[in-house]
Amino acid sequence: MHPLEELRERALAQIASAADERALEAVRVQFLGRQGSVSQWGETMKTLPKEQKPIVGKLLNEVRQAITAAIEQRVEYFRAERESAAVASIDISLPGTQHERGSLHPLTQMLDRAIGIFRRMGFALAEGPDVETEWHCFDALNTPPDHPARNEQDTFFLPDGRVLRTHTSTVQIRSMESQRPPIRVIAPGAAFRRDEVDATHSAQFHQIEGLYVDEDVSVADLKGALEFFLHELFGADAAIRFRPHFFPFTEPSFEIDVKSKALKAGEKWIEVAGCGMVHPAVFEAVDKSRGDDAYNPEKWSGYAFGLGMDRLAMILFDVPDIRFFAQNDLRFLRQFA
Repeated sequence: MHPLEELRERALAQIASAADERALEAVRVQFLGRQGSVSQWGETMKTLPKEQKPIVGKLLNEVRQAITAAIEQRVEYFRAERESAAVASIDISLPGTQHERGSLHPLTQMLDRAIGIFRRMGFALAEGPDVETEWHCFDALNTPPDHPARNEQDTFFLPDGRVLRTHTSTVQIRSMESQRPPIRVIAPGAAFRRDEVDATHSAQFHQIEGLYVDEDVSVADLKGALEFFLHELFGADAAIRFRPHFFPFTEPSFEIDVKSKALKAGEKWIEVAGCGMVHPAVFEAVDKSRGDDAYNPEKWSGYAFGLGMDRLAMILFDVPDIRFFAQNDLRFLRQFA
């Protein structure tokens, strides 16, 4: 047996008998360290005759690889032993930690459901800031300075003159400022008003407002779109009626009531939305802001609508108090999981 082969057998025996990782490291240094036996054979190679160098060199590489592999295998053995010891003390008969599954908030479910219906109808999503200029919130929407909504008792005014938007109609104005017609968008988001908080009113609530502007848009288009949406939401048997109303930014204007057997409140008319044909004054205000006549009311017409998501959720889910949505009471939220 060649001395290198004897060296290999001796090293493998010491590796196999190493009691722990410290002993294994000592064996590694003894054979593979800079002054180790295998490294010394590398120096001896320089003194060998030329014809022996390839034979001994090949054998030296095989010995080094065998020792290295045996050390790595022994290291893995010690690691596995440590892991087994770590879990040996765990009592697997103990019950695990219970984790509750979360779910979407009922208002988020309502928003997703409504947005999904409007997306199928070809509406694109639009967004805008919660803090708005008075012009975007009122002036552009044909709301005069003496309108009650512009009273500080009804609207949150900031020290710099801006306001917390009272409706997401502001997003409709911003969409028209940045895009030329035709345009078809919905604007979901939060709105803020100085309402006294009670079972049906909150200082913050959620809306989806929509805008469609094109050539020859009529009340028939408005009714068709909203009737489709409400039938999708409340069921095909839902009865829908449009009542004349007044909004400064639409003319004519309507409020919409729904009656359906599917509602837990019973068969009675419930107000769900406001809508109307976009007032020419709104188009004129947008054109003045844009500095062109992109929304010339002689050429373009459109309709707009607004839906309160909190109110729709209260109706569909039979929620008696709007404050439940903001209280984060798990007893309430688990009903919608």
